[in-house]
Amino acid sequence: EVQFVESGGGSVQPGGSLRLSCTVSGVNLDYYGIGWFRQAPGKGRERVSFISAGDGSKLYGESVKGRFTIFGDIAKKTVYLQMNNLRRQDTAVYYCTVTRDGSWDLGEYEYSAKGTQVTVAS
Repeated sequence: EVQFVESGGGSVQPGGSLRLSCTVSGVNLDYYGIGWFRQAPGKGRERVSFISAGDGSKLYGESVKGRFTIFGDIAKKTVYLQMNNLRRQDTAVYYCTVTRDGSWDLGEYEYSAKGTQVTVAS
């Protein structure tokens, strides 16, 4: 059984920072990676970031490039998402996911956590 332990969500003012963490267990990450999607109320799922367990390559959604950084110890299946200069538009539920290499760009994932709320407001 694939299990996720997520933490780090919460509320912050515009311009502030938050760090999300995600630890995955019960899955072999060969040919997979760990990443995040997000979904705001009334909107579709949006790609946020992804790191490959194979070569450590990183991907970012256009709206977060230059502000968010994904890093971690993929061998320990623990990944972090550092979110800086947060904007109101970043308000969403963030889902840690396990995604096959090459599928993140397609908006796909194999397994997903229950999600953590991030709220950016004055």
